[in-house]
Amino acid sequence: MDNVDYNKLFASKTKQLAVAIIQELSKLPYQEAFSVIRKQVYRSSTSMAANYRAMCRARSKAERFSKISIVIEETDETLFWLEMLEELNYVQNEILLDLKIKTEEILKVTASYRKMLKA
Repeated sequence: MDNVDYNKLFASKTKQLAVAIIQELSKLPYQEAFSVIRKQVYRSSTSMAANYRAMCRARSKAERFSKISIVIEETDETLFWLEMLEELNYVQNEILLDLKIKTEEILKVTASYRKMLKA
């Protein structure tokens, strides 16, 4: 599989995660404290997906490195908010576990990719 196919596949994976987060958390009833965290995790997960997509269209290695760094930062923030939801018991553990596993996978892959770009 060449890089273009991999990038399309992974861009789809990041977008699917953002969609899954929005779908799962949208089902839950309104609570003010939860609402703040929900907005934050929506923003970080959609930013992760959008920046990965932008990284795929980078015009230089430096731009690619910069975008993948943003992806890593936003993915880590997404993981942080999911952990907050878990600690506050706002979401069922099974749902959170799946979302956290997928987020951690994206974080590991993108961090490895950035190391490769840096070399």
